[in-house]
Amino acid sequence: MRTIAILPIKSLGAAKQRLSSLLGSGSRQALAQAMFSDVLASLRHVDGLDEIVVVTANDVAESAARGNGVRLLHDPEEAGQSAAAAIGIRYAVASGYDRVLLVPGDTPLLDPHEIDALLARTDPITIVPDRHGTGTNCLLLSPPEVMEPSFGPGSLDRHVTGARAAGVEPVIQHVPTLMLDVDTPDDLAELSARLEERRGHAPLTRGALRQLDRSRVRAPVAAA
Repeated sequence: MRTIAILPIKSLGAAKQRLSSLLGSGSRQALAQAMFSDVLASLRHVDGLDEIVVVTANDVAESAARGNGVRLLHDPEEAGQSAAAAIGIRYAVASGYDRVLLVPGDTPLLDPHEIDALLARTDPITIVPDRHGTGTNCLLLSPPEVMEPSFGPGSLDRHVTGARAAGVEPVIQHVPTLMLDVDTPDDLAELSARLEERRGHAPLTRGALRQLDRSRVRAPVAAA
């Protein structure tokens, strides 16, 4: 079964607005770029993928994607994750892929072995929820156009409803390293804690977090 992974990446400069109380714009951009690059690197080690596509209009994301040898699709309107996913799905259909794996760029703990286990499933619609059980961190769709994605807050219920409207009973699959995406300070704290337990995972994200820690230590000294 030919499978393509699709990563919709919005502007890194506008990324992670809900972290603005904790991080400045430059720090948020650096963190988003690091997480995206780690996700991309992990996907390249997934045996069950035939191609990886990044959908973006961001120059930095495009450069990182080219460096990792993946296909780029331009997102001219940047209308959100669902619209970007639709661009990728149209490409998948036109290219004759049997299914798509829709993954976000802010799940840096992603483990290639867990993704290969997920790809061993043959269900038409598999949904991976976030750690809160309300959002969606991954969709595995076969065929690619079996259901229209609808990401964002509360998306788990929307995707279950959409699957059933398409005549499919979806499978809810918990994939531990895909369930933590980073949107809030609590998510960031949880990511830091899990990276302490997983030596060697997500090296770029780990480095970005260390740089943030050093910046916080220097700030009071500079202000004195």
